[in-house]
Amino acid sequence: MSEPCIFIVDDDDDIRASLSRALRTRGYKTEVFASAQAFLDSDAADRPGCMILDYGLPGMTGLELQKHLLERGSRLPVIFITGHGGVSEAVQAMKYGAVDFLEKPFRQEKLIERIEAALAQDARSRQSEESSRAARIRLETLTDREHEIARFLVSNPAQSSSKEVARHLNISPRTVDHHRARILDKMNVASVADLVNLCIAARLFEDAAPVTTDR
Repeated sequence: MSEPCIFIVDDDDDIRASLSRALRTRGYKTEVFASAQAFLDSDAADRPGCMILDYGLPGMTGLELQKHLLERGSRLPVIFITGHGGVSEAVQAMKYGAVDFLEKPFRQEKLIERIEAALAQDARSRQSEESSRAARIRLETLTDREHEIARFLVSNPAQSSSKEVARHLNISPRTVDHHRARILDKMNVASVADLVNLCIAARLFEDAAPVTTDR
């Protein structure tokens, strides 16, 4: 994974330069953009890091850029800065997932603290996405029967015994045992509980409905 970068989006030349200089002095990698459109025209939203975003950008505002990125599926953490923000603006920004909303002038230590929080959030998010991607790839290695059994196990964790699975799928318990072992091996998990947790985290089988038993 490439080195995280702090993307600074602000139409004020002096603020962009001073922020970038201060952060580089502290060892951070930075890139600067004078407008929301300049940022969107780059590949920055897909790279590791976080964004320091001026709320009051001309043209496309900071909040509009944040919403646009969310609609594109980007989860790049955003730290808003503003010279004339209010409570309603802060509430809007936080509602859409901003890490913080800082009013100028702000203490550099406060900004660094929020940057570290944002970078940690981004790292967790990207690790989760990578784990989900790997799980989806492993799921594709299952045979049709293994896929059917895995889907049942994940959707009905309370009915995971071989006899219960066999009864619902009209196959023998021995067949279930054989396929269950193969499923756990291919999905790289040690137990059905681990399989269920993995599939929930990776959002696999979300369309599957649990089987109900009439009594």
